[in-house]
Amino acid sequence: MFRKKITFPLITFLGVLILWELITRFSGWSHQVFPSPLAVLISMQELVINGELLKQSVASLFRVTIGFFLAVILGIPLGIILGRLEIAKLLFNPLVQFLRPISPLAWIPLAMLWFGIGDQPAIFLIFLSSFFPMVVSTSVAVETIKPTFFQVAANFNFSRYDVITKIVIPAITPEVITALRLTITIAWLVVVAAEMIAVQSGLGYMILDSRNALRMDYVMVGMIVIGIIGLFLDFMMRALGNIESTAWGRLSK
Repeated sequence: MFRKKITFPLITFLGVLILWELITRFSGWSHQVFPSPLAVLISMQELVINGELLKQSVASLFRVTIGFFLAVILGIPLGIILGRLEIAKLLFNPLVQFLRPISPLAWIPLAMLWFGIGDQPAIFLIFLSSFFPMVVSTSVAVETIKPTFFQVAANFNFSRYDVITKIVIPAITPEVITALRLTITIAWLVVVAAEMIAVQSGLGYMILDSRNALRMDYVMVGMIVIGIIGLFLDFMMRALGNIESTAWGRLSK
């Protein structure tokens, strides 16, 4: 099974590389428009050696980390409140559902007016893209907890703190981890788009600047690095789902 998990993806990526090379050879496009895999690899080596690739990657990861962390520490508690308190759901859920479908990119003009050019508007956009999915996923997970657990907690005179820490959080952990996995992907997509407009650093900015300089090889390097980092972030979130402490939550459903 381990060999299959390694071999099959390698076959797929090798097939993509072969197809990429064939297109560059026989499509008739200039190498400046559609560079070959070797040219992109050489350009990636250049960007690694001069430190530019690391610098831009760190800038993007910094913004994603801050925005995503703020969304998690605010979105999960709010989701628990909406899932547990009917009056809170009636008051705030309509507002959440109204704001949730608005694309984070639609907030770019306002973000630039409010925060100017720099990290703040990008972090704000990442926060918006992550906050509402976390709130909705958490509240839905709380609502699906079996009422029996709360009845037992009442019989044992559990405090509200005990109910949250010993019942709610363990029960919703698997769903929250799934939401984290989906949300981090959304945040990573948004930061690249935001960096093309609202900041002057990061992988999104590097791609836009390279396009303006007609360096399509650098553009493809940026795209490849975005994909690699995205895979790494997804791997980390999937690793969280394998933590043994989440088993109680799975059994409670």
